[in-house]
Amino acid sequence: MLETSRDILFLLRPGFADPGYPGRLFFCWHCALLEGVLASFPELATTLHVERIAWERPRREVVALVGEENQSLPLLILADGAPPALATGFHRGRAFVSGKDAILHILSVRHGIPEPHP
Repeated sequence: MLETSRDILFLLRPGFADPGYPGRLFFCWHCALLEGVLASFPELATTLHVERIAWERPRREVVALVGEENQSLPLLILADGAPPALATGFHRGRAFVSGKDAILHILSVRHGIPEPHP
């Protein structure tokens, strides 16, 4: 089980195959956007734990924290004790943030990076 004293950002590793599209490889553009944010603000490495995981489901690492119904990535698991109002969802008391826009907002308000320009 992952430690939850820091927020955990789950991203998909690029270069995955989707059986629905034989012979092709993909990347998740929402995850790639967040990878760019991580590269632009290296200080996030001190406040976030980043997990890059395989595309295939079930995504055991995510399921263990927020349940099978919350496997869509990217996903930010809020650290224990984070203000509940920041969450977009909860699973057994664990707060999480789903969706690239909501995650970018939390990275700004909780981790101190600039806001994305509208």
